[in-house]
Amino acid sequence: MGDRDDPVVIGRRVQRLRVDRGLTQRQLAEPAYTPAYVSTLEAGRVRPSDEALRHIAGRLGVDFEELVTGRPPHLATDLRLRLTGAQRTLATGATEAAAESYAELLAEAETHRLPEVAAAALLGLGECAVEQGELVTAREHFERAEHCLADAPLPARVPALRGRALAHYLAGELRYAVYLLETTLDELNRSGLHHPDALLLLYASAIGPYMDMGAHARAAQAAELALALAPQAGDPALVARMHRSVARTLLAEGRLAEADASLAKAAELYRTLQLRTELANCHWMRGYVYAQNGRLAEAETELRQALDMLSAKRAVLYSSQAAVELADVLHRRGRSEEAAKLLRGVLDDLSSERGAVHAAAAHRLLGIIAEDARDTEAAEEHYVRALSLLERAGAAGDLADLCRLLGDLLRRTGRVEAALDAYRTGLGHRTAPGTTTLGPAPAQPPL
Repeated sequence: MGDRDDPVVIGRRVQRLRVDRGLTQRQLAEPAYTPAYVSTLEAGRVRPSDEALRHIAGRLGVDFEELVTGRPPHLATDLRLRLTGAQRTLATGATEAAAESYAELLAEAETHRLPEVAAAALLGLGECAVEQGELVTAREHFERAEHCLADAPLPARVPALRGRALAHYLAGELRYAVYLLETTLDELNRSGLHHPDALLLLYASAIGPYMDMGAHARAAQAAELALALAPQAGDPALVARMHRSVARTLLAEGRLAEADASLAKAAELYRTLQLRTELANCHWMRGYVYAQNGRLAEAETELRQALDMLSAKRAVLYSSQAAVELADVLHRRGRSEEAAKLLRGVLDDLSSERGAVHAAAAHRLLGIIAEDARDTEAAEEHYVRALSLLERAGAAGDLADLCRLLGDLLRRTGRVEAALDAYRTGLGHRTAPGTTTLGPAPAQPPL
């Protein structure tokens, strides 16, 4: 056994258990071994064979694994059962309760040197931190999980790598998120490690950063590969997440009915799995679909439902993102004051380090509302703040559109040279979206 204790520790454990049971070394040894052998073993001067330890475990009335590792029998199984319970708790939205369970599991797994269980607990803690908007903490948990699995095959490390990428993405570090996802995909595909669940998780996770960077062609490719992998995936939660991510690509291509159908499939799977936060995100994306199709009343209903579900579960970052989408719908429905109030509240929860793209979207919309009210000074201030956030995040598509808005404002106020600079900045990002920030596409899986 690779995880057994060293001979000195095992010897002390044998001696303690023998004394506790009132046995002599002769009684423990007979009939297969001698008292001298037991004495040598208890002193830690011999590495006992499995056969000898099984004999001694039987005489002591203890489990073989407990004798050689110090772990209570069936501990690993019990911890995994509790892990499943913690995952269910998190899936139903009780983030704080789930975090407490994961922390207890982590402490026990580390005490008993169970790296796989410890990694699973750290992944859970990372997911809890993401939902609470604590992205630095989340990234640290995911990094520790990856370290626990350092000797495991790459597919086993993919959830931790994907968690790190998600934390960087939500913090506005789009390029680095894409780098993590693409290098992992490339390594998996080039090495022939065809693992459908791992590949599906990576491709579905890449769609959001691709879209925000303006790399629509690569997002579409990732969506097609994810859809091709879905029938092979063994985890329905991954399939549901994939359907939600693919909807974004369908939207960009103007395939609104298909996007809505994809989200409906995801929502049904999440209802079955009781993954409430993911279900709320489905309502959020569905509201976005309706808004793009001009069905504003339905969009508002879906987005309010998403916001209520996410706020109730204290998913701070996700609820802030959904609120930006809702504010856009409210503005388009002529309720700009209500939208502005919602956006100002959102900006308290977002920053350049946490949700940069959506913070920029909030400033952009506040700028448009200010322009409508003929407050050009406030509008320019919001546009400039949004520009700074988007430049840091590398969100090319949004940046180009914002430069157009800022350029138009500067031109109307007579600052032609400044307007030209803004337009040039936008054109630089509009040219061949994504190609200035992304390298070659990762190798494709052998589908």
